[in-house]
Amino acid sequence: MEGSTQSSAPVQAAYSYCEAVTGRQARNFAYGIRLLPTDKRQAMSALYAFSRRVDDIGDGELAPEAKRNRLESTRDVLERIRRGAVQEDDTDPVAVALADAARRFPLPLAGLDELIDGVLMDVRGETYETWDDLKVYCRCVAGAIGRLSLGVFGTQPGARCVERAAEYADTLGLALQLTNILRDVREDAANGRTYLPADDLAKFGCSAGFHTATPPPGSDFAGLVHFEVRRARTLFAEGYRLLPMLDRRSGACVAAMAGIYRRLLDRIERDPEAVLRGRVSLPGREKAYVAVRGLSGLDARHITRQTLRGRV
Repeated sequence: MEGSTQSSAPVQAAYSYCEAVTGRQARNFAYGIRLLPTDKRQAMSALYAFSRRVDDIGDGELAPEAKRNRLESTRDVLERIRRGAVQEDDTDPVAVALADAARRFPLPLAGLDELIDGVLMDVRGETYETWDDLKVYCRCVAGAIGRLSLGVFGTQPGARCVERAAEYADTLGLALQLTNILRDVREDAANGRTYLPADDLAKFGCSAGFHTATPPPGSDFAGLVHFEVRRARTLFAEGYRLLPMLDRRSGACVAAMAGIYRRLLDRIERDPEAVLRGRVSLPGREKAYVAVRGLSGLDARHITRQTLRGRV
């Protein structure tokens, strides 16, 4: 349950810093959290800013050993937050904001440890043989964020199957992450990373990787993309079962964020090779349209009806 007390000036300044980071870097994420009331929006911004810090270490130019040390230092910050050892006048605004959010909301902070573990997988250059292997990574870097977000959103009193809410939040995170992986196959290949399961790549003749604007010779690249799109849609359908458990504005936030990613998935499905030519994205006006639909409740109600009928 979120607290109702007014935050001090230093804490408000820390939240303002996190909101600025979110607005500048979050792209799709920012459109959803704008729909939340102030306390929840601030808490989500604190979560994003901490997660962004972890991701930036993994994506940066440091040597692997330096990245590992920096990630462990970030884990130390998390431990200080867990112990209640971060004071309002701490020089790290992200730590100040996240510590306040953790006091106000029941955040499962172990999820941020999972995020660090997932980024350490990137630092080690891990690859994934099967979808079950990749799910472990996706649960660390995205499913955990879904569960942390649920700590901010909360659930509606009397909601059915509420004991499965964390599972659905986790699954929705997987759906978003798989969409990201499909969108970024060329960029990841340029950075020496392969996320799609080796079994899937071999099945569709794509084991050579994605280093040019055209598919590997003799491959069924479109078949691979459509296979992964179907998998992502199945994850979305399961994850959307969370929506009836949320209040109106939290549901609008989730519907907006997920709606943006589902539209990305639609674009990728229509033109699979677009992901090899450059980053597939939605124009700002389309993201804004999805956000407005989310706030109006149209998408949330539609998704809820379709989910309950098993048609998503």
